[in-house]
Amino acid sequence: MAATMKKTVAEDVNVTFEDQQKINIFARNTSRITELKDEIELKKKELQNLEDACDDILMLEDSLLIPYQIGDVFISHSQEETQDMLEAAKKGLQDEIDSLQSSVESIQQVLGDLKVQLYAKFGNNINLEADDS
Repeated sequence: MAATMKKTVAEDVNVTFEDQQKINIFARNTSRITELKDEIELKKKELQNLEDACDDILMLEDSLLIPYQIGDVFISHSQEETQDMLEAAKKGLQDEIDSLQSSVESIQQVLGDLKVQLYAKFGNNINLEADDS
């Protein structure tokens, strides 16, 4: 009748200043990676808009002047000039996306290293997994 119950008792692990610094670095990098991913999504939407504009320009007549926005001002250009400007903007945006993605990858490496170190010391007493809510 006596049922044996196993109690899991959290081990008392001292958190040193260095451990707290690693946890803080982990939290900052997790926040930064979220911001970078959001920025990448915005840039991808902008890139898609530029690609759509390029497709629309291909359907126009050659004799039309096309307004192209630079800052707050619209400047009229020929179809060829506008396409060249859109291609340059697309290339610049793709370079920005690639740079952001390389930043995400480098931060993910740092996070991986920190996870190994922190889980090695704290085991199941620490949760470093992101909430998917």
